[in-house]
Amino acid sequence: MKLLSHFSPKNSSLSPLSAPFFSALSFRLRRSTGFPVTSPPPPPPPYISVSPSLSCHVSSRTGGGAGGVVSMDSPSLDLAVSVDSVARDLKNQSLGSDAGDYSKRLGLKLEDINWDHSFVRELPGDPRTDTIPREVLHACYTKVLPSAEVENPQLVAWSESVAELLGLDPQEFERPDFSLLFSGASTLVGALPYAQCYGGHQFGMWAGQLGDGRAITLGEIINSKSERWELQLKGAGKTPYSRFADGLAVLRSSIREFLCSEAMHSLGIPTTRALCLVTTGKYVTRDMFYDGNPKEEPGAIVCRVSQSFLRFGSYQIHASRGKEDLGIVRALADYAIRNHFPHIDNMSRSESLSFTTGDEDHSVVDLTSNKYAAWVVEVAERTATLIANWQGVGFTHGVLNTDNMSILGLTIDYGPFGFLDAFDPSYTPNTTDLPGRRYCFANQPDIGLWNIAQFASTLSAAQLINDREANYAMERYGTKFMDEYQAIMTKKLGLPKYNKQLISKLLNNMAVDKVDYTNFFRLLSNIKADPSIPEEELLVPLKAVLLDIGKERKEAWISWAKSYIEESSQTFTAGQWWHLR
Repeated sequence: MKLLSHFSPKNSSLSPLSAPFFSALSFRLRRSTGFPVTSPPPPPPPYISVSPSLSCHVSSRTGGGAGGVVSMDSPSLDLAVSVDSVARDLKNQSLGSDAGDYSKRLGLKLEDINWDHSFVRELPGDPRTDTIPREVLHACYTKVLPSAEVENPQLVAWSESVAELLGLDPQEFERPDFSLLFSGASTLVGALPYAQCYGGHQFGMWAGQLGDGRAITLGEIINSKSERWELQLKGAGKTPYSRFADGLAVLRSSIREFLCSEAMHSLGIPTTRALCLVTTGKYVTRDMFYDGNPKEEPGAIVCRVSQSFLRFGSYQIHASRGKEDLGIVRALADYAIRNHFPHIDNMSRSESLSFTTGDEDHSVVDLTSNKYAAWVVEVAERTATLIANWQGVGFTHGVLNTDNMSILGLTIDYGPFGFLDAFDPSYTPNTTDLPGRRYCFANQPDIGLWNIAQFASTLSAAQLINDREANYAMERYGTKFMDEYQAIMTKKLGLPKYNKQLISKLLNNMAVDKVDYTNFFRLLSNIKADPSIPEEELLVPLKAVLLDIGKERKEAWISWAKSYIEESSQTFTAGQWWHLR
């Protein structure tokens, strides 16, 4: 079977993916989730033509100064007052360490950080260092310095947990020059800033060169555990990849990224992290509602932290440029495996990692004979695990373009994300996505598969993997997603094993009655596994989320509750049920 190319028709040597294989796997994913199907799955990867990039609207919610919840999309919002009040609330607040009071333990000063610059050292770079918007050829990065204008920058928030990860002394946050250093106004000793070159599919269409348009990586830190962590300033100014944008960020979106990335980490979901958030003291003009009424907002810079910011699009851009740059795809793959997947380099043929594929030929794929095949399979499985976790907590990314897909399986690039309140499988927080809802909550598993197909196609074009290995990676994505999602939903309901019919009926009921996704599962823990509970009392523990339902819907919920209690009581004694809760 052939892989559909993500390249334009001029690259006619690339062979297409079998549409039946992709469609069948996509259908299995949708069936496995139990979501009500409200929109068709994405089509198999098509041949594409270049289209303009699409901007995404940020729909955000944040706490107001009075302690209430303020929608940042409310037209009546006094933006400057609300965001400033949030900044005041956050200022001098830190996110604690994962391992107790880290502030009592000494770490490194900024001048003593152990920098490494393997990305710059081992991969080809742009010979130019200017920030003029342009096509950057035959290079993985451009060396640029942060250039955002600042005026009395202020530290708004920081994470001691991330400081501990880096081995940084938390007292460094109190330095008078800390805000200058992390706004880019002053250069950190040992840093070697650059912006990465990458491309990507945006809303299913190949968009060509994209790159870090407002993010500048300072370099890599090697901590005391020999772990590699990249530091990146988002909103630090223009780069050659900024196109027509200003390279800046506003406090509103920076607060969202800082808080959500740290929240996702605390939820146990793979994600980039955030060390600190600094206001620039300057204002940035943004048309937040895309209604032709731009306003000034406070500018800000967030320091993002990740073991790598490599994306699917980091490989796609070089493969799209033909034979001359296919060697860069291989070099990037070798770099990633060497630095972030060393266990693959150390695989032995004696491990016998051979698998029979699910295609018509039932062919055998030996992952020990080709490290790139083993790598793409692991990337696929990490991506599947990530998206299964998103579905479990009701997280919707909003912009699952291939340039926003981490090769490490991390949640990356927090833009117009949102969490489900009322359960709506077609929910999308991205107003740009509203017409087709390509990136809606229910479509995320399929989009993950589509993006893996693009990534596998790129490696296939560089002759790193063959078609069987590419298709096997997609097959493993489907299997891994179903395994992880079913385990997550089984745990959320406190069941001993997955019950598709019970979970599907629940999700259908929740969709019909717009039940709060998070609060429902919290209240569900109050239901006792006791079949003798009178029918009129079954829904009492859920009354806070089952609002304004009529007789017919009440009967539907009672029927589900009976099935749920029966399933639970067959397995657990009352004491076991309480322990599980």
